[in-house]
Amino acid sequence: MATTGTGATRTDGVHARLREDILGGVLPPGQRLKFPELCRRYDTSVGAAREALTRLASAGLVRSQAHQGYVVTPLSVEDLAELTVARVEVECLVLRMSITEGDVRWEADAIAAHHLLERAPYLDPDNPARSTAEWAAAHAAFHEALLAGCGNRRLREVATGLRDEAELYRQWSITPAQAKGRDVAAEHRAILDAAIGRDADLAVRLLGEHISLTSKLLIDSAED
Repeated sequence: MATTGTGATRTDGVHARLREDILGGVLPPGQRLKFPELCRRYDTSVGAAREALTRLASAGLVRSQAHQGYVVTPLSVEDLAELTVARVEVECLVLRMSITEGDVRWEADAIAAHHLLERAPYLDPDNPARSTAEWAAAHAAFHEALLAGCGNRRLREVATGLRDEAELYRQWSITPAQAKGRDVAAEHRAILDAAIGRDADLAVRLLGEHISLTSKLLIDSAED
């Protein structure tokens, strides 16, 4: 990776590559992220690496631990259960408000985001246990579009932050989901149909089930 250009550009590049390696399992949960190794691996400076780690920490993908520096966020059943409860409560509230307040433009944007998600390749051919970066980006955009009709910016930001924290868990849930025959595409279609059909009760129930199922699959696989 070239290190010419602005500091922001260097940081963006390191952030993108680190995020991809974390979500792709190259840097597994719990691994220490030492600055000398990061600088060599990503051909960057300590300053750019530190800024990238700070951004990843705000998204819940890495943690700063006393006397250890940064580590890839460890996965735990307790943390996942707590995160899932928070996501269901907040995201379902924001979706309900989005359905109540969203206009025709919101409907169109949600439909367009879903169209892109449906056409994005799901599994990475080089690593079938992980989704492609294209699908992951389209997936995040779809869920953000569903919530965008809510006029409360703070609630939207909290919901987005919680979903960002859950991304690492989602990536590690793909293999258990495949084993159970989960149809993620059908779940997304059902949520969208209920949302643009203005059936808030159904949409909220489906979203809650969608979030909770990811957690259940991971917890069940951890206990096997």
